[in-house]
This record gives sequence, structure tokens and C-alpha cells, in this order.
Amino acid sequence: MNISSDTSVTGQSYDSSNNAENAVLITGGNVTFDQVSVTKSGDESGDDADFYGTNAAILVKDGVKLTMNGGEVSTDGSHANAVFAYGSGEISITDTAIQTSSNNSGGIMVTGGGKINATDLTVMTSGNSSAAIRSDRGGGIINVEEGVYTTTGVGSPAIYSTATINVKKSILMSTASEGIVIEGKNSVTLDSATLNATNTTLNGQSETYKSIFIYQSMSGDATSGKGSFSADNSMIITNKGDHFYVTNTDAEIVLSGNKFIQEDETGVFLRAEGAAWGKSGSNGGSVLLNVTNQEVIGDIVTDNISSVDFRMTGSYFRGAIPTGGDVKLTLSSDSIVVLTGDSYLSSLTNATTDNSNIYGNGFKLFVNGTEVATNTATAPASTFDELCTASGDNCYEPEDSESTEVIVVNPTTNSSSNKKDEGFPVWGYFAIAGAILVVVALVVAIVCMALRKKKTAQEGVVGAPNIEDSKLSGDSDGFDGSNGSNGQTTPPVFN
Repeated sequence: MNISSDTSVTGQSYDSSNNAENAVLITGGNVTFDQVSVTKSGDESGDDADFYGTNAAILVKDGVKLTMNGGEVSTDGSHANAVFAYGSGEISITDTAIQTSSNNSGGIMVTGGGKINATDLTVMTSGNSSAAIRSDRGGGIINVEEGVYTTTGVGSPAIYSTATINVKKSILMSTASEGIVIEGKNSVTLDSATLNATNTTLNGQSETYKSIFIYQSMSGDATSGKGSFSADNSMIITNKGDHFYVTNTDAEIVLSGNKFIQEDETGVFLRAEGAAWGKSGSNGGSVLLNVTNQEVIGDIVTDNISSVDFRMTGSYFRGAIPTGGDVKLTLSSDSIVVLTGDSYLSSLTNATTDNSNIYGNGFKLFVNGTEVATNTATAPASTFDELCTASGDNCYEPEDSESTEVIVVNPTTNSSSNKKDEGFPVWGYFAIAGAILVVVALVVAIVCMALRKKKTAQEGVVGAPNIEDSKLSGDSDGFDGSNGSNGQTTPPVFN
């Protein structure tokens, strides 16, 4: 279906089973869909589908605006993204169920400067290299508020950003991949959101498990520069690996009032090091870690070509900083550091000049090779709720939310809890709050069954999806997205 003028559609169904074809292509006018069902099968490969959306279920381009309320979108073909905004195309989509079943098939996606505003979506992707919230070359803007965004495939984070992506009051889940990947000079912002990442499978060039990954692949899909991640009043659950991993790029991480739950005893809070991307010897990570009213539990680890500038305001850090790269620490007078191992800094700037807010806890602190005095008294435990109260912030809870519950999703446990339940101790007990995953999975399954029932008879998909041309192959990069080829730069002709 090709729409090129102002159109309003209610209750229609559109489908396509042809390769390299959109079920709905919108190239003109202002278009409104209410309770529309779109189904797409048929395969495509490479740059046309990933950069320009030529095999997407819905493609919006050329300055067109689509407003979609309710309905459902499903795809079952390789490189068949569900909802795609390219160039100056803009999509506002609300209360829609989205499912993709094959490889290289994202849920909502922008490239070339496209924009999507998404509200209260249920997105489920099951293929490899298929982020629920996805972008590729040329980036754009994606604003997400409310909803559940789930991936089960390898190399399929909940968010893959070569764009500016803002997420508020939403649940993000990945069961095989990283939770969030930021490539190059791009960003992800979380506000009152929950990220639950279980990176069970290494793919491509990856050698470490992690939840939030900031890197530069050198594929040409993202401009080089500082990658940015910020989170406020959110919950981040890491079931395997490190909370943060940075390589071959500069990164800025800004945190305030978040709760981090680490389920992997081998995982660290932040690891910056050289890895498989970039030129060996100069491909480390350089990180500005800026925390305010924030609890940080876990080590800060660097190699000798990486650096971390760690700035704390009204915050609590319990961990070690092993010898390695260049680590600077700046403390406000109301911040506390508790060492869990001998730690090494290149510089220390402390508003409390006698270091009485740094508790050695039986370990030594070295600054530029020289041991410095620390507090030898018993180290205080962190009560994170007290940090929030002292700051005046209402941590984890949306400021204007009518709900008093904060849901924690944890696939490794089998219980759930309520933030307002006075019978529970501090937030560490949310690590055992996992039964909600079963509920969410059931809801997703019901949605998927409903989508399948609404499919019209389709032609069979030719062959099996070929993922060798994706970043999963590790040819030059290694994650969700295109094959990293710089060959084609001219947009295709759309039919």
C-alpha cells in the first residue's frame, strides 16, 4: 500500500509477503491510522533494508507524518523492521503491539534523521540483531514513554543507539544480549525506567558480558565522538557481567537516584579497556563518570590505555579501583568511599581535606604512587533510601505517577515486591523480585498469539535468514545493525 496524500484509516488490514517491499509505504500527506493491522513477510538483505527501510512493515519518509493509535504490526522476514522513520519522516505511535520474528528486524527504528515518538507500546523481537528500539546510519530521534520492550535474540539489545534515544517510565528487557548499546557520538537517556539485562551469549567480536555497552565499531554507521548515557530515578538490573563496559571511545555516564542490582558476583560496576574494535594500543575507553545522590557498588576497572574521571556529589561508593589506567576521583564533603581492595588513583580531589570520608576498611589507598591516610573507623553501610531522602529526591518513582508500585523484573528469581511495603528492608531485596517476568512473558505470549491469529494467509518465506552480513558476524564491528559496509550511500528507489 502506497499512501502519498492526507489519509485517515480506521480498522483496515495491510499485508505484504514480497521480498524488498513495504506493506505500507507513506511518502506524502499527513496520515492517521486507528486500530490498523499491518503484517509483513518476505526477506531483504544489507544496506537498503537497514539504512532505508525498504523491507519494513511501515516506512515513513520525505517529511511525512504518521499518527498511529492502537492496532498491531508484525513481521516475519529477515531485515523486516516493523515501524521505520527515514530522513525527515516522523511517526507518533501509541498503544500498539509490535512483534518481529526474524533476524535483523527491529521493533521501532530510525535512520537518516527520522523521528519516532512512541507511547505505551508492547514490543517483542525474537530474531538476532533485532533491537526493540533500534537505529542505524544517520541516526535520528526516538522518544519513548511507557510500555514494555523485550528482546530474546543474540546481539539484540533492548536499545541500539546510533541516535538520540530518550526513554521514560518504561520496562526494557533483554534475555540474551546487552540491555543497551550506544555506538559512537550518540546517546541514551533513562528517566524512571527499569532495565533488566541478561547477556547470556557473546556474539561477534565481544569478549565480555555486560548490560550497558558504549563503543565505536569503526563501521561508518556512527560518527566518532563521545557516547553519552544518563539515568535518573531508574532501576538497572544486571544478571550477567558488568553494569557498564566502554571501549574504543570517549564516554560520559551521568547518574542520579538510580538503583543498581548486580546478580553476577564476577561483574564490576564499570570496566574501561581496549578490546576488538579500533587500533590496538589506542582503543581504550575514556570515561567521565558523574554521580549525584547515587549509590555505586562494585569495582572501577581500567587497563593501561584507558581512563576514568570519577566525580561524586552526595554519593556512596563501595568497591575497589585496581591498578591499571588513569583514574581520577573527586569527592564532595557529603560523599563516602568504602574500599573493598587496595586502590590506585592518579589524583584525588576531596572537599574533606583529612579524607575522613574515605574508609580504608583494612585496605590501602594510593594516589600517584603514594599511600594516603584514610579513615580507619568501621565503614558505614549505604542506606540508599537515606541518600534519596537527604537529596529531596523520590528515587525510582515517576514524579507524577499515580502508582505507588515499582516493578522489578528478574529472570533469575521468583518473587516481586512493592516499594511502599514498610515490611521490607532497603532496596537490595528487589534482587529477589522476579515473578513479574513470568507475568510479562505471559502478556507478550498472548499478544503474539493475537497477532498471529490476525495474519492473513501469506506466501512462504524463501530460504532461511542470512545473518552473515550483519554486525553479529563480527566482520568489522559486532552488534545489532547493518553489515557496516560503506559501499552504498545513495538511497534506493522506493516502490
